[in-house]
Amino acid sequence: MQISKYDASGNDFIIFHSFIKRDRSRLAKKLCDRKRGIGADGMIVLVPHSEYDYEWEFYNSDGSVAEMCGNGSRAAAHYAVSNSLAPSSHSFLTLAGVIEAEVRGDFVKIKLTSPEILKEPFEEEGFLWHFYDTGVPHLVAYVDDLELFDKELCAKMRYKYNANVNFAKADGDRLYVRTYERGVEDETLACGTGMAASFYGAYRDKKVKDSVRVYPKSGEELEISFKNSSIYFGGEVRNPFNTIIRLDNEFDPS
Repeated sequence: MQISKYDASGNDFIIFHSFIKRDRSRLAKKLCDRKRGIGADGMIVLVPHSEYDYEWEFYNSDGSVAEMCGNGSRAAAHYAVSNSLAPSSHSFLTLAGVIEAEVRGDFVKIKLTSPEILKEPFEEEGFLWHFYDTGVPHLVAYVDDLELFDKELCAKMRYKYNANVNFAKADGDRLYVRTYERGVEDETLACGTGMAASFYGAYRDKKVKDSVRVYPKSGEELEISFKNSSIYFGGEVRNPFNTIIRLDNEFDPS
């Protein structure tokens, strides 16, 4: 089978397309293994859809299914255009809803599903937490020093609330974010929906304006804005390589 490796702001993905929907969780876990597989934060499979340009299956590196992934959406859109599966402006279906994408070269901008407030701010473990859904649930703590990010605390909050966990710092027209992702069970170099949730909360609290530059742990610059009750998220993606791999019959990807 042929697969493509993608990198979106430090989030990396294995992507391919198929004509058949099926459970590929075991395949995702095998391919995403960084020691015995190709290595990635997640696996994305594009399949046909009767109403939208395509539908996706998204798997975390542990094989679990995720409703949405912001950086994965940008990578998927670039892959779809590069493989003539969709025009440069298109829409596709995720478990969180419909995502609109615009691909201009290696720059991909998406319109996320409308954000939701899951819970009013609450104090726990010495931090004030905001709880939002930007396609998947995210806890956000706003801090003056991102070195306060603590993986043990993040893991504790992740399992208690079944959510991704973010620490964010607002600085004028810039926003800095570190994210612990469920399904990866570690800090990742970037998380699109985590940056979106951090931006949404900062915007609601008037910490930032309606358009900012955002920087995940990878240090790459992305653009996030809020317009007509929707969050728009854009940045560059890379396709480091495409390759053909051989799989055992038990991992038939078709």
